[in-house]
Amino acid sequence: MGFFSKKSGATSPVRRAFGETVSRRLDANPAITRSSVGDAQIYRHPDFLDAATCAKFVKLIDANRRRSTVLAEDAVQDFRTSESCDMDRWSPDVRPTDEAIAALLGIDPVHGETMQGQRYAIGQHFRAHNDYFNQDQPYWPKMIESGGQRTWTAMIYLNDVEEGGATWFPLVGVRIAPKRGLLIAWNNMRPDGSPNPNTLHEGMPVTAGTKSIITKWFREGNWIKA
Repeated sequence: MGFFSKKSGATSPVRRAFGETVSRRLDANPAITRSSVGDAQIYRHPDFLDAATCAKFVKLIDANRRRSTVLAEDAVQDFRTSESCDMDRWSPDVRPTDEAIAALLGIDPVHGETMQGQRYAIGQHFRAHNDYFNQDQPYWPKMIESGGQRTWTAMIYLNDVEEGGATWFPLVGVRIAPKRGLLIAWNNMRPDGSPNPNTLHEGMPVTAGTKSIITKWFREGNWIKA
């Protein structure tokens, strides 16, 4: 566990390497475009999942959803109002997509957290937040035990949304509208491996219809233990 930085905001050669290797791989993929912002690495891959696979995940989420939670102890109840479910990564309905995301980014699947499905009905949202962990919070020692800091996030929209539900990165001016099958990915770290506050993002309220997504986070260490 010695490679985990204990200081909030500290640089990290391990996290820096994740940023360099994954971004180099994504930049070389002709199916992927990168948002033209200098302060954050945000990528888009249209049609990463086909319609049938998206529909399958929507059904899984609808059948297993529960109230979404957040990690911070001082979180307010209306900060995240969606519903969520954890996916069984070894299920034949889940594993191909789970491992395809890891392969796209070039990250060993052992670094990947359990994939999560989320559902947003009208009015539901996830207020602006960062995916990386605040290492000054009481939960950080437990995060070290489960793989340390988050490096990359990948998210896939499972349906077109009638209105609302965009993913909004306010500090870099990037707003992404939900589109079925679209995968977006971003590096939660700066180039030096320190947490990047400019990856602040929000799941904006759905104003018509519903939004279903799956999200996959990757850690600097192993999520899956040998």
